[in-house]
Amino acid sequence: MKVRSPMEIYRHLPQTNCGECGEMTCMAFASLLKERKKKLEECPPLMSDEYAEQREKIAEMLAPEIREVEIGVGDKAVKIGGEEVLHRHELTFFNRTALFYDVWDTLDADSLRERVHKIESWKKFYVGEFLRLNGIAVRSVSNDPEKFEECVKKVADTTDLPLVLCSFDPKIVERGLKHVAERRPLIYAATERSWSAFLELSKMYEVPVALFSQSLDVLTSLAVTFANAGVEDIVLDPCTHPMGKGLADTFTKFVKIRRAGIADGRKEIAYPLLSVPLTAWFFFDDPVEASYWEAIVASIFIIKYADIMILHGLQPHSLIVERTLVETIYTDPRRPVSVEPGLRIIGNPDGNSPLFLTTNFALTYYTVESDISSNKIDSYLLVVDTDGLGVEAAVAGGQLNADKVKDALEQYVDSRIEHKTIVIPGLAARISGETEEKTGWKVLVGPKDSGRIPDWIDKNWPPEV
Repeated sequence: MKVRSPMEIYRHLPQTNCGECGEMTCMAFASLLKERKKKLEECPPLMSDEYAEQREKIAEMLAPEIREVEIGVGDKAVKIGGEEVLHRHELTFFNRTALFYDVWDTLDADSLRERVHKIESWKKFYVGEFLRLNGIAVRSVSNDPEKFEECVKKVADTTDLPLVLCSFDPKIVERGLKHVAERRPLIYAATERSWSAFLELSKMYEVPVALFSQSLDVLTSLAVTFANAGVEDIVLDPCTHPMGKGLADTFTKFVKIRRAGIADGRKEIAYPLLSVPLTAWFFFDDPVEASYWEAIVASIFIIKYADIMILHGLQPHSLIVERTLVETIYTDPRRPVSVEPGLRIIGNPDGNSPLFLTTNFALTYYTVESDISSNKIDSYLLVVDTDGLGVEAAVAGGQLNADKVKDALEQYVDSRIEHKTIVIPGLAARISGETEEKTGWKVLVGPKDSGRIPDWIDKNWPPEV
């Protein structure tokens, strides 16, 4: 991690506070540069010749320790790599592990379209958003250039997801690549024997390339050769063995490569890493056992340190594990996952429907909202800004108090609600008295567990006058 404080960036900015970047001060702009929420180009004075030296210095400071590589184009393009730290708690991980699921060139046309559709349409609602899959890996199983070419064309006609073109034979890869080069696929994979042809493909079509070797020395040598030839968008695959000592060796390689790139500053090997948990399917005849083992291998390398994966199983019991783990590991540990504060309408409430209160910690909010809506309780839900903390922590830390409740009532509650009774969570019972005094509202203490709201409503609503 090169930059530990915005002040290090600020020293090289114009320091005029001109506001042309959209921020009030250069220090604010420096903070957003560090967080990757602004780009150097958004500071017009910095783009002038006068600040050329400072601009180059800042660009060098902001360059991530691991090279960032983009696969695909447009809104669905995925960025991999670009990491600064070995451990999430040191800063955060920026680019989620990209999950590419395979199709292959021996599938018939209908089966191919069906599988592509499954990959493209899969989604899972999780803490306020739909999780989706990142792309499709097209594998040459037939070793027939014509079949591979036709398969790539059919996939490209069916989806606009990013692609990985998979074959160790550069001639086969090129047959597919020439039809989709403008979509910037990753070509997989150059080896010690085929590196020269893959180098030419990468340069000719201007696409990222994966390098494959079980030897770290060979892998490093390949990376240096490609970089010296002007190819910058490189992905490294040290070979994924899914079982036994081979799995342990693979784990060690991943850790060694990432440590070399970040801790040791070895730029010649500081590239995104590719894992292939799909290899688990080569060891099991039973698809259930294979899918479970694939999920285990994927979980290991989502945590340590795969930037992109090629997988096979679309079974819910493995796919959900893989995708939700990515989301969990790649949340920002510095900021709780939160929702916007405000008044939510659940069902079709009228002026006498109950008004519940909760915090804006995403997991709390979606649990409460789900428990209310799934039980068809027409109501209002007041979401208070507690800096993304849950009820118990927010009460203990002062982020949920009588003043916060008063402010939320005044800001969000309107004439649609004809009564002045609010239901607070059972874990916030200790602020009930003070809240009544400061707001003038009657406060009812609800259950500690929102799953018990239906029973509570039956016994306590409407309230006694």
